[in-house]
Amino acid sequence: MNKVIFFSLILLTFGSFSYSQNTFDFLRLDGSARAGALGGSFVSNNDDADVIFYNPAGIELLDGSPASFSFVKHLMDINLATLSYSQEFEDIGRFGAAIKYINYGSFDEADEFGTRFGEFGANEMALVVGYANSLDENFYYGANAKFIYSGIADRSSTAFALDLGLHYAIPDKNWYFGFAVLNIGSQISSYYDMKEDLPLDVAIGVSKRLENMPAKISLDFHKLNQDRDNFGDRFKAFTVGVEFTLSKVMKLRVGYDNERRTDFKIGTTAGIAGFNAGLGVKVSDYQFDYGYSSLGLVGGLHRISISTSL
Repeated sequence: MNKVIFFSLILLTFGSFSYSQNTFDFLRLDGSARAGALGGSFVSNNDDADVIFYNPAGIELLDGSPASFSFVKHLMDINLATLSYSQEFEDIGRFGAAIKYINYGSFDEADEFGTRFGEFGANEMALVVGYANSLDENFYYGANAKFIYSGIADRSSTAFALDLGLHYAIPDKNWYFGFAVLNIGSQISSYYDMKEDLPLDVAIGVSKRLENMPAKISLDFHKLNQDRDNFGDRFKAFTVGVEFTLSKVMKLRVGYDNERRTDFKIGTTAGIAGFNAGLGVKVSDYQFDYGYSSLGLVGGLHRISISTSL
């Protein structure tokens, strides 16, 4: 079997884990352990360097020079890692930079008769540069520029994309609102002659820190741009997460992804697909986070993150 065709079949299978069939679907995957534990409800976030992957406007409210590293143990031998950083420049605005990298492991290289004669690898990467500033009091905007690479054996594909975002805060009421359009762009080069669409995502999010309970609730709606059978179905790709502050050093997180639960239902059984949980612990100047996301009978994803301010 031709090695590129063989890996394409694997990508189609993996695409079902990413809930679409576009090129560069790895862009949809949650890298952050905190965001993953909240089901991906991060569009209205404004206190984590990894918000650059969800809404570039959110980085404007960050303090200091935060940095975060995350690692995701995916299914089979698939591993993903992210790195993000943000810094304010006086009278200019806040800039951010990030990397998302995924490796699909090694595969046997064989001809059409099944004769093996080597191995090949596959990986994808996105390099992100972001900028954010204020439009008005408590109203912020941001934009990312992305260079995206995908490689299978000796073939590759590249793309350029933009993310645009808005963030509005009502700090005295602890309400925060986010709007983002992610992955606006196209392939620069493709594997073959036909170019494919990037995984465009129009998302809105809202979060509220409760007054009488040490908890913050976040709700996101993703893929609002996708065609659905009826208007109500446009909102089925929603996620909700709750972050509980247990103490000054520990936080508990739970989340739910409605579309993931639907997609990973096998027959009449979904198990705990779509449910997520995690824990955050602060030690000195470092934040350690763990997140687990269930894919039902298929398995689960494990995420760890370490963040600090440089």
